[in-house]
Amino acid sequence: MSYREAGVDIDAGNALVQAIKPLAKATARPGAEAELGGFGGLFDLKAAGYRDPILVAATDGVGTKLEVAKAAGRHDTVGIDLVAMCVNDLIVQGAEPLFFLDYMATGRLEPAVARDVVAGIAEGCAQAGCALIGGETAEMPGFYGAGCYDLAGFAVGAAERGGLLPSADLTAGDRLLGLASDGVHSNGFSLVRRIVEDRGLDYAAAAPFAPDRPLGAALLTPTRIYVRACLAAIRAGGVKALAHITGGGLTENLPRVLPPDLAARVDGRAWPAAPVFGWLAGAGGLPSEEMLRTFNCGLAMVLVVDPARAESLAAVLREAGETVHEIGALEARDAAAPAIVIEHPDAPWQGSKSAS
Repeated sequence: MSYREAGVDIDAGNALVQAIKPLAKATARPGAEAELGGFGGLFDLKAAGYRDPILVAATDGVGTKLEVAKAAGRHDTVGIDLVAMCVNDLIVQGAEPLFFLDYMATGRLEPAVARDVVAGIAEGCAQAGCALIGGETAEMPGFYGAGCYDLAGFAVGAAERGGLLPSADLTAGDRLLGLASDGVHSNGFSLVRRIVEDRGLDYAAAAPFAPDRPLGAALLTPTRIYVRACLAAIRAGGVKALAHITGGGLTENLPRVLPPDLAARVDGRAWPAAPVFGWLAGAGGLPSEEMLRTFNCGLAMVLVVDPARAESLAAVLREAGETVHEIGALEARDAAAPAIVIEHPDAPWQGSKSAS
């Protein structure tokens, strides 16, 4: 007997490593110049320009969005999602993403699929300015079904000591700037898939909310990476805190960065939602509370900023390519009061609900 007969092809794995080396090399940055293939990835903090750094680490996955990729037969964007879910969590603490490692597990390695996935990871790293310095591909026959795979990502960033966020000077009156999302991103897909299934929709057919695109491709729009824009804003001064709006939505993620004596008051009319959210609300019969706890609803990053700097910081973010909405402010909070109040919670998808 042989390992290959048991379902694991070491030669295929080695060939994949060789195929993705140029992708990883394209993400090289100061501090990370080593090639893939060692037992561990290396990074030189001094070469990256840090004097007294604090390291920040994050890990995440893509979730059941991978099932949409499988159904649509498209695997070139989920790698971007994987990077985004990790590096967006680093930037909210004021840390610059430095390097990234990935883990891909599958029942049987399909080299073309794996290369597409890693190409997306490399693209995500390029967008975030971090280096892809290593990873692992595991064949696990009998554990994963045919065509199935799972992804996990690991990112490490750094900030100079004293530069971590949230800062200690958050106060009532600080303004909230919301950055537009590119769609559903990578949360809530178990509910999305349930709605698609209950509606009897085909991922290859036109999307009800985007008739010029197949449903699968529209839902696979990758998670937006906010690193470069948020780094520019942080370096400009006046950013006190950030919140990445992922699982739990705006109602649970924004309060995570606030002290107990402050609450956020948000105006739901301050930003438009992408049509996909109106469709999900209508097709799934989802109330506002469910929408706001499950999806980003059109905003996937929120900055808490000094009110005197709000306008100039919004300009910095727009210059970096973001769509910015001033969505509210912080206010004093009594112990029994909620940490976030969303006024007009139906506003982001009013008028666009559809049960099609």
